[in-house]
Amino acid sequence: MAEYDYDLFTIGAGSGGTRASRVAAAHGARVAVAEEYRVGGTCVIRGCVPKKLLVYGAHFAEDLKDAKRFGWQVPDECAFDWKTLQANVLAEVDRINLAYTHTLETNGAEIIHQRVTVTGPNELTLADGTKKTAKTILVATGAHPHIPQFPGHEHGITSNEAFHLEAIPKRVLIAGAGYIANEFAGIFHQLGAHVIVMNRTKEILRGYDLQIRDRLLQISMMKGLEFRFDATFEKIDRNDDGSLTVHMSGHEPATVDCVMYATGRLPNTKGLGLENAGVELDEKGAVKVDAHNRTTCPSIYAVGDVTNRIQLTPVAIREGQAFAENMFGGGNVTVDYDNVPNACFSHPPIAGVGMTESEARQKLGSVKVYSSDFRPMKNVLAGRDERALYKMVCDGETDRVVGIHMIGPDVAEIIQSAAVAVKAGLTKAQFDATVALHPTMAEELVLLK
Repeated sequence: MAEYDYDLFTIGAGSGGTRASRVAAAHGARVAVAEEYRVGGTCVIRGCVPKKLLVYGAHFAEDLKDAKRFGWQVPDECAFDWKTLQANVLAEVDRINLAYTHTLETNGAEIIHQRVTVTGPNELTLADGTKKTAKTILVATGAHPHIPQFPGHEHGITSNEAFHLEAIPKRVLIAGAGYIANEFAGIFHQLGAHVIVMNRTKEILRGYDLQIRDRLLQISMMKGLEFRFDATFEKIDRNDDGSLTVHMSGHEPATVDCVMYATGRLPNTKGLGLENAGVELDEKGAVKVDAHNRTTCPSIYAVGDVTNRIQLTPVAIREGQAFAENMFGGGNVTVDYDNVPNACFSHPPIAGVGMTESEARQKLGSVKVYSSDFRPMKNVLAGRDERALYKMVCDGETDRVVGIHMIGPDVAEIIQSAAVAVKAGLTKAQFDATVALHPTMAEELVLLK
């Protein structure tokens, strides 16, 4: 008789938990996965995937206007039906949810649709009171949106609820200035809302290159988005007509139809019972792990956003893969967190990999920066003044490319290939030796001055 019910019990069926469970089961481990919501996690169900589909849908607002310059007979006023886009996006979410479920089950993992708590180093208790044991426990519970606390905070929503709105509000205030805030600001604006972005500092998208985020701010303001900086919530009043009046420090009150919080995400560790197994958390509630994803309890590991290292889906997948290969495949793999590419699907999108200019100047003795500030060919014919900016940061001593940062159409698609070059340690001379592919926007990367 087996000492434990399972070799691996995974808590959370998001990107990291699903990958770890699938690979472990493929290695012959007896695996159970507990998921109280839906298989697929934040990214698939109410994050990256449905968000990107909304970005595509919203972009047609400009594409339809531009089409006239390319000879298409498009009506001046094109009707948009939110319910059609919403239904199609949610149907795609359902499809991927079923695909994730099928992947786990066909690899032999058991899915338990209940909340579980850790009641010991090798013991878990299901919501119905059933106790299960496992040789190894993996915590992959992800994170949830932070909701600021102040009078009337309950009148706001988060990105979770944004996908299920009955209609696109005419006036939206978005609190925060990170990925989610800028992405939804672009979506709501393109779908016809007046958008106010409110932030407690003067910075947007902290962590991206300063020139790139300044360009996004300029373009966003040119499009008609309103920004209120150095502002914190005082209270929100609900008015008789259903609208909301937001009172904030340093600015006049704003009356809107919807307030959305995009003020960061917190690890899902509350009520998980990790203290029962001696698992230590940091000051933000994230699970502390070593390079092999092991917690302070030798039988418990953690991957993904619950560890609050780099909150990106591909990172969680890498961590889940490494954990399963090490634990059940005889591997000794650690995840390399250097030069992880990232993108914000704002309007226009921005993307980057490696060091920003300021980071390079702080860490390297000598830095050379090359850039190209241009109007994409499509924008020229469409009569749009919107300009793209590509930037390459190099080590002045070795010529090695240490960072690439971009804003403009399709930059997220371009940065994925460019990230390979940065990861490989290629030099500016090697970029210059590559023949340009013309006419493209990406050719600017091998023509930078």
